[in-house]
Amino acid sequence: MQQILSKIENLTQKYYADIVELRHAIHMHPELEFEEENTANLLCEILDKYKIKYKRNIAKTGILAQIDGELNAHKKCVLLRADMDALPVQEETNLPYASKIKGKMHACGHDGHSAGLMGALLILNELREEFSGTIKFMFQPAEEGSGGAKPMIEAGILENP
Repeated sequence: MQQILSKIENLTQKYYADIVELRHAIHMHPELEFEEENTANLLCEILDKYKIKYKRNIAKTGILAQIDGELNAHKKCVLLRADMDALPVQEETNLPYASKIKGKMHACGHDGHSAGLMGALLILNELREEFSGTIKFMFQPAEEGSGGAKPMIEAGILENP
């Protein structure tokens, strides 16, 4: 157990700066429900870089990535999810990475959700020899409004496996 915790700790340090940069990039360019094209592009660039399989444009702007464990034990499947959309709120924080889009802000923290899920995905991708089964990663559009998980589920993301 200590060995796996040490690996996770090392991988967390390895990806930390990239995940903080991703969060700031998403935060600076917030997109409202079903507009999350820039966010999806940022996420897909990382998935492409690490050759992680995924499907995009699910329920308009959603992404479903998948990692298959390499152990031959029990073949279970779990899904981890994060939201991508922002709110129609004017940011007044004066942070160096504050929203550059007038009247839109990640006041809900979905920038952190998406970046955090990407961090978990990258770490688990490197640990795929340590587990069996499948992990799905759902980057969900429109959680704050008319979307949420339902359109992605209706599009079949819980199928196969």
